[in-house]
Amino acid sequence: MPKSEVTPNSPNVNKSVSAKPSSVELHIPIKILSSETATGSNTPSGNIHFREQKGDFQRLRTMMNSLLIVLFFALPFISIDGRQAILLDISQQQFFFFGITLWPQDFTLLAWIFIAAAFSLFFITVFWGRVWCGYLCPQTAWTFIYVWIETRIEGSSNKRKQLDKASWSGSKIGKRSTKHLLWGLAALLTGCGFISYFIPARELYIDIFTGNASFWVTSWVWFFAICTYLNAGWMREQMCLHCCPYSRFQAVMFDANTKTVTYDAKRGESRGPRKRKQETNLRESNLGDCVDCNLCVEVCPTGIDIRNGLQYECINCGACVDACNETMLKFDYKPNLIGYMSENDLKGVNYSYWRSPRFLGYGAAVVIMLIVIGLDLNSRSEIQLNVIRDRQSLYRETADNKIENTYQLKIRNKTQDTKQYQLAVDSEMPFSLIADPIITLAAGEQVDYPVTVLADKDAIPSGRKMIQFSVTDVKQPSQQVSQETGFFSP
Repeated sequence: MPKSEVTPNSPNVNKSVSAKPSSVELHIPIKILSSETATGSNTPSGNIHFREQKGDFQRLRTMMNSLLIVLFFALPFISIDGRQAILLDISQQQFFFFGITLWPQDFTLLAWIFIAAAFSLFFITVFWGRVWCGYLCPQTAWTFIYVWIETRIEGSSNKRKQLDKASWSGSKIGKRSTKHLLWGLAALLTGCGFISYFIPARELYIDIFTGNASFWVTSWVWFFAICTYLNAGWMREQMCLHCCPYSRFQAVMFDANTKTVTYDAKRGESRGPRKRKQETNLRESNLGDCVDCNLCVEVCPTGIDIRNGLQYECINCGACVDACNETMLKFDYKPNLIGYMSENDLKGVNYSYWRSPRFLGYGAAVVIMLIVIGLDLNSRSEIQLNVIRDRQSLYRETADNKIENTYQLKIRNKTQDTKQYQLAVDSEMPFSLIADPIITLAAGEQVDYPVTVLADKDAIPSGRKMIQFSVTDVKQPSQQVSQETGFFSP
């Protein structure tokens, strides 16, 4: 489809969310490309082959993506006190996190952490838009790994496009086979990396690559390997365009101060080719600084033209910023024709974040969540106690005129060390505990401990009285847990 020129009021125009001065919007025609040509890296097969780009933002993105991937694979191999630092042991219902052991009843803490992470993401979005997607999202990181492998084997974006169009030959089969083999290996390693957070990593990798892993372990590793292969190798930008919910609701967190990748239309329009070092004068030549080189489209991982305005497909990776700045340098123009700019930046308006309701709201939510996490951690007990009454009889009378009630104490040591605990029964009335008051539990052990509480029949009133069992760490008296229950007498 050929290019067409339409005014901003045309129904075919992709409406921009970013602010553009009214003079530019009303008087300068904008070139809108069809879906086939607007994404200049598209091929007849529907694939987007974007160009590799160097620059400050791409170095930052590469560094952060690399850090994410290194941490993903390395964390399961870190040991603390002889145990894997992060391990979600589903069979034992334990979650080990850098020396802290969490049990199912502690998972409210995990919920608070996820909520705090969500509000932190919203808070960052108010400042820098969708930078999470461009710099730290695993989908982006693995996509760029797969594209890096593809580029090393099949060549630049133009060569990859030519290879897509070429008929099948020995060379094409060899390149495609090598690429998919390496993609598969990367996917298998990723599957192992994910499952190593659930199964000890040092055993997992050996068992998988020697074929000694169990059926279910092998199945889960290959399940995540196939998901990685499809997401990063085939779907790529489709995950960002159609599957990611964040792309759909991110705009509600933006305000006039949110810095997103933005094209300065007032400075750039009208677009047009020209010689290097040529001075631009809007009044005389009707040309802006945009030389219409289309590099911003060719380097975009999602294949959009940022000059059409802010679009939900933009992941804020900054590739188009680096490409445009490189072109501006060659033409001796000012940088940041495309840059991280806000609506107020384009208008030249200074506005304080402290006056932004979103800034204050999300910031307060993050602080509250961090306080809740701190309080939850501080109140978390290392001992679990559950008191169960004997259901066979409410009480028993002994020959020496005493009343006894029987209980079952379920006591769990939630730490990874052997502990000694002191048992006691607390009440305003004279009750005595018929059981060994000292109990030793191994790391993570739970016991059912039967105890009997005894009292003189004449010393207590009839009916139901409340008593309290307590379990105290002998070496750390601050670690104590207690539970109330009833004592019955005739």
